[in-house]
Amino acid sequence: MFLKNGFLVDLAYEKIGKVLKLNSISTGNQWKGVDTLIFNTFHWWNHSGRYQTWDYFQVGDKIVKEMDHMEAYKIALTTWAKWVDSNIDFSKTKVFFQGVAAVHLDGKEWKDPKANGCIGQTQPVLGPTYPGPSHPGEAIVKSVLSIIENPVYLLDITLLTQLRKDGHPSIYAGQGPKFVDCSHWCLPGAPDTWNELLYAALL
Repeated sequence: MFLKNGFLVDLAYEKIGKVLKLNSISTGNQWKGVDTLIFNTFHWWNHSGRYQTWDYFQVGDKIVKEMDHMEAYKIALTTWAKWVDSNIDFSKTKVFFQGVAAVHLDGKEWKDPKANGCIGQTQPVLGPTYPGPSHPGEAIVKSVLSIIENPVYLLDITLLTQLRKDGHPSIYAGQGPKFVDCSHWCLPGAPDTWNELLYAALL
């Protein structure tokens, strides 16, 4: 079963517009009673302007037009963590959380300032470390997972994807050469490795 909820918390359609409710998970009953749960959220939290899919944030009773997206992400992830602790029977269900996947928009991060994002990249970053800054979402994920009382298995794909600047659809995403996709991933490619990590963890 696959349930698409890019934020894990509720996105409600109200009179004022689409409200991202950072303290609310109303559809969680669909997650109960299964053998394995794999959660993933981050990709859409970085969107802004015409690409973002919400109009307002709601924290408690307060509704705001804008707030720091990483702060919102942490609040939402904490809501999810508390929900998991309170609602999942860990004696029957194994819970995974897929970590943050990298994007490759700025060649300066991998010491290639002339690079136009991921366009034309055919080789991964060489070596065991990424020369660019740490991913802002990675620390949030690890911080929130550390407060969960029950064991949630982190599928830590951040460094793995940071090294794969060559793994994106780039100009071949099917929307013409003017559209460059450096955030999604080609199949086969990095997602195959994610699956291998999951299979190993399930054994």
